[in-house]
Amino acid sequence: MATTSTTTYTAKLTDGPLEGKTISTEFLDSGDPRPRLDIPSGSGTKRYLYARSSVLEFAADDPTDNRPSAVEYRYLEAVFG
Repeated sequence: MATTSTTTYTAKLTDGPLEGKTISTEFLDSGDPRPRLDIPSGSGTKRYLYARSSVLEFAADDPTDNRPSAVEYRYLEAVFG
């Protein structure tokens, strides 16, 4: 069975107000990428909600790592409050 020491991955934001940005985030305790990201806007109480898409990328330099190194996320909505 493949093992890994990776605890974080790159979330690629593919559209919406943060289009083209990337952030580093942690895997869930189960080892899966997060299904949604709740990202603070940096001003006030507004946050951006992004949902995981089906696009996963794997690092070619570590064939034993069964977790993705990057995951794409799509914009859902802005949340206030």
